[in-house]
Amino acid sequence: MLHGPKKTQDFARQLRRRMSLPEVLLWQALRCRPAGLQFRRQHPASIYVLDFFCPAFNLVVEVDGEGHARGDRPEQDAARDDWLRTRGVRVLRIPAQTILCDLEAALGHIVVTARGDYPSTGFAGPPPPPGEE
Repeated sequence: MLHGPKKTQDFARQLRRRMSLPEVLLWQALRCRPAGLQFRRQHPASIYVLDFFCPAFNLVVEVDGEGHARGDRPEQDAARDDWLRTRGVRVLRIPAQTILCDLEAALGHIVVTARGDYPSTGFAGPPPPPGEE
């Protein structure tokens, strides 16, 4: 599992308190554990804070607002994605506008992406109830 130093953990806590509207909407949907997937929000990983992280499938979901296309953000995002990939973590970037306009489609894409790595014989039904994992 990815972890971060105390400084990054503290910053992640701050970010949890001031999530953007698309992040809040997506988090409300992900909290319901679609298809049994469990996500962490604003998860610290080294010097980075990941918007949403599904440790069971090494999947990061990043909500990209307009700012991600400006200045040096595209290069920063690419470097971060490369850093995650070298650690076996997949990154799925979803435009904030997509979440605002079609949350169900965004959620479906997340589930399909995450479940794409299920072994063909390893998924035998719904997940166990919380606490019985």
